[in-house]
Amino acid sequence: MRHAAYIFDAYGTLFDVHAAVRRHAADIGPDGQLLSEIWRAKQLEYSWVRTLMGAYLDFWQLTEQALDFAFRKVPSVDPAMRSKLLDAYWRLDCYPEVPAVLRNLKDNGARLAILSNGSPAMLEAATRSAGLDLILDEIFSVDSVRRFKTDQSVYDLVASSWRLYPEAISFQSSNRWDIAGAAKFGCRTVWINRADQPDEYRDLPPSLILPSLEGLVTIG
Repeated sequence: MRHAAYIFDAYGTLFDVHAAVRRHAADIGPDGQLLSEIWRAKQLEYSWVRTLMGAYLDFWQLTEQALDFAFRKVPSVDPAMRSKLLDAYWRLDCYPEVPAVLRNLKDNGARLAILSNGSPAMLEAATRSAGLDLILDEIFSVDSVRRFKTDQSVYDLVASSWRLYPEAISFQSSNRWDIAGAAKFGCRTVWINRADQPDEYRDLPPSLILPSLEGLVTIG
């Protein structure tokens, strides 16, 4: 393998953040996609704002608060769905190619880990539900530094714990802002541009852009 470690963002990269709403689409109605998009956007916004303020709350609390905001913003969706949606978020579907890609990298000698805003309990539940817990070597949560991405202390969690130089780490994320943060830290970065979004943060470019994780196996 070209890199000693392959580190993956969790939400949006390994796990489909819209799977919770999609699972209950029939009960939610036609505004489900809008609800899901607002839920995700506010979840991330809260993480950035709280890091800037130095007022940390764990990602599960932000997930709950973001959903409550989304319900108020989309009144056509019954707030009684709250508990079902939150329960589904603990068991998000992983993208179809994820297990095979991770196994392939592992079989070729790479160390694998998640580096995520998610709380330890959230990440443990998601990886166990998707059957990834036996493939990954470690799960790194921002909870240990009480700051969210793209704070540089988050990316240093892997380098310090595994005693690796940043350039020995290949970091994969579907979030362009996350890629920018890891690039600034010095990692090799692979932007998994699942939604075919336009590029941004041009001064902190990804090392590679792929439409899914599948290409990671052939390119390395």
